[in-house]
Amino acid sequence: MYRWAMELPSLAALRSFESAARHLSFRAAADELSVTQSAISHQVAELERRLGVRLFSRHSRRIELTAAGALYHPYLREAFDRLELGTALVTRTGTVGQLDVQVYVTVAVRWLIQRLHSFSSAHPEIVVRFSASHLDWEFDDSAGDVAIVCTEQPSRAQLHYTHLFDARLTPVCSPSTLHGGIGMRQPADLVNHALLHVYTAADEWAVWLDAAGVAELHGRNAPRFDSYLLALEAAMEGQGVAIVPTFLAAGDLKSGRLVAPFALDVAQPRRWYLVCRNERRNDPMVQHFRDWLHGEVAADSNITTPVS
Repeated sequence: MYRWAMELPSLAALRSFESAARHLSFRAAADELSVTQSAISHQVAELERRLGVRLFSRHSRRIELTAAGALYHPYLREAFDRLELGTALVTRTGTVGQLDVQVYVTVAVRWLIQRLHSFSSAHPEIVVRFSASHLDWEFDDSAGDVAIVCTEQPSRAQLHYTHLFDARLTPVCSPSTLHGGIGMRQPADLVNHALLHVYTAADEWAVWLDAAGVAELHGRNAPRFDSYLLALEAAMEGQGVAIVPTFLAAGDLKSGRLVAPFALDVAQPRRWYLVCRNERRNDPMVQHFRDWLHGEVAADSNITTPVS
C-alpha cells in the first residue's frame, strides 16, 4: 500500500508559497520566515517548475495569485494549520497549556471572571489568557484559540460555531431615576428620559420599544457607548435608562444598584456562540472550555439555554 500517488514538493517550497500567498508579498514572506527575498522567489519558482503551473502573476511592484495559486493556497493553509495543531498537542502532552480566549469586555467583567475559578479548579493544567474588546469585533483566529461572540448568523466557513445561549433584553436604570422626578409608570414615560444606547447594538432599543407598543418613541438626547459596560455604569450614575441583556445586569439588579422599571423583556436579536477554527474544535483544551461553558450557562437562570 502506497502513501502518496506522487512525490510531494519540498516543505520549504510549500511554506514559502503559503506565506507569500497569504501576504501577497515575497518580501513579507521573507521577513516572516527569516530568509532572504531571493530565497522565497527561488523556492516559489522551483515549486512552479515542480507543479508545471504558474502560481503567481508577477508585476513590477506586486504579485497576484493566478487561478491555480488561488486554488492551491487554501489547501496548504489548512495543512500547515493542522501540522501546527498536531505539533502543539504532542509537545504539550503532560504540560501546562495556554488557551487564548477573546471576549467582549462586559461579558468578561460582568459574567465570566466571577465564574472562572471553577474552570481553573477543574483544569489546573490549562491557563486561560483573556483578550477583551469593547467593540463588536470579528474573531481574530490568528491571535486567539476561541472567542465568545454575539452574532445574527454564523458566516465564516473556516470557523466552527457552538451555540451557547440566547439572551433577553430589558431596560435598567438607577433607583433614583425610577422614583425621582418624573418617574416611570409605563413605557410611554420613557419619552422624558435619556435612552442610553450601545452603538454596536443600535437596534436593541427599537426591538424593545416595538414590543412595548411605543415603537415611535424617542427619549431625550443621551450619550452613546461602545459597550454594555459603559452603558450600565452610566445608568447606575443616574444618567438615563440602558437596554442590556439581562444576564449582564443580573448582579447589579440583585444588589439594588440597578432596577428594571418594566416587567417586559424581549429576545435579543443576536445569539451567543463559542467560536474556534474548524480544525481546533476537537482540541482537548477547547473541548474542556466548551463543556465548562455549557455547564455555567445551564446553571444561570438569567440565560435562555438552547434546546438539547
